Amino acid sequence: MTENTEFVQSLYGNADSGTVLVQMVDDHDLAFIEKEIVHIEELTGSKDFLLAAIKVKNWNTDLSPWPAPPVFGEEAFGSGAAQTLQYLTEQLLPALGGGTPSSDRSFLLGGYSLAGLFALWSAYQTGLFSGVAAASPSVWFPGFCGYVQENRIQTEAVYLSLGDREERTKNLVMSQVGNAIRTIHAHLDAAGIPCVLEWNKGNHFKNPDLRTAKAFAWLLDKGLRPEENKDVLR
Repeated sequence: MTENTEFVQSLYGNADSGTVLVQMVDDHDLAFIEKEIVHIEELTGSKDFLLAAIKVKNWNTDLSPWPAPPVFGEEAFGSGAAQTLQYLTEQLLPALGGGTPSSDRSFLLGGYSLAGLFALWSAYQTGLFSGVAAASPSVWFPGFCGYVQENRIQTEAVYLSLGDREERTKNLVMSQVGNAIRTIHAHLDAAGIPCVLEWNKGNHFKNPDLRTAKAFAWLLDKGLRPEENKDVLR
């Protein structure tokens, strides 16, 4: 475990692997991270990956691309995503043998909920991540769907997922998550980006470790099999 002033880094798996999974996490994610790793191994039949779990200090600030008002409770969203991404690209990746387009290692960025949104947003800022694993991402975030439609993503493949009950909420902002993720998937698909949208059973809080594992597992299969996933699209 390595710590700097803003982030705590924990590494799991094969330190010599050519594939690094980068996941932004909080204490809840860390409590299930070893279960997630087992799920990835079971889904892929391989242990050949290194997972870098990066714990953030302030979830709503460190992972938000721009300020937004609270959607539940009283805590608003900040604009710390740029600083978080700077840490990844200028400190974490170089320390793990990456940080340049010619790196021998492949880096996949992913996460759950707001961390999934951060992963998607990051792929519009840099081409250093080969794939994005966005499990139940917070794409209801104000202005994000429009941002996706107006900008060009810089990654090779994108996995998206959502629980089939997530859009059934009384919160008017968060209830837009279903429409937003369908729009984003259609936009990426039209742009020729290998992308899948998988629907899981349950609300936002069901099986986050398994959902995140499925996201990374699809990318570990290089994210280039959308034809096999037509049954999960709708």
